[in-house]
Amino acid sequence: MPARDEQDFESRRQQIIDGALQVFASKGFEKATNKDIAAASEVGSPGLIYHYFKDKSDLFRQVLEQRIPMLQLLSHSEEMMTLPPREALTVFATTFLKIVDNPNAIALTKLMLSEAVRRPLIADMINTIGPGRGFAFLTQYLEKQMDAGVLKRMDTGAAARCFIGPLIAFVLTREVFPQPDAQTLKPETMVTTIVEVFLQGMLLEEA
Repeated sequence: MPARDEQDFESRRQQIIDGALQVFASKGFEKATNKDIAAASEVGSPGLIYHYFKDKSDLFRQVLEQRIPMLQLLSHSEEMMTLPPREALTVFATTFLKIVDNPNAIALTKLMLSEAVRRPLIADMINTIGPGRGFAFLTQYLEKQMDAGVLKRMDTGAAARCFIGPLIAFVLTREVFPQPDAQTLKPETMVTTIVEVFLQGMLLEEA
């Protein structure tokens, strides 16, 4: 494919991803139709979507992987494995909380949670795309640091939940169940606090 054609192909592909994000965020996965996505993307015929994506599930996966910062980070997880705990956990937490800066991503997350509770197949699909990968990375990273004698030996699954839990709580108390300080407590402050508290309990020595 000539370079110009490749650029046009990718530009249209990104256009569809942006339109699909809006539709998935407003209607959810099951109720989103190709007609809705084509209209939001301004691509004309709904059938054109299949020129760029295998099916709706493939499009949904691409929307999440390219528009959710956490999944973009996990695409380069091997690089994260080489970082010391304070740096790696700060990058992980900072990227996780970038979701609060994107209204469409927040809306999509809320709908995904709702659909996942009611539809096990959708829950499995979402878990495979996102949460499962994030949890697997974090447990693997913690295990590596424990093996290296940097972090205290303990159950990696429990430790990972202790780190991820406060991140989820911050998003929930800001976007779903807003608390009085929801708009004044900055993500940066939350990241610094979570990493510090976590490492106070985990570090064998400063790393």
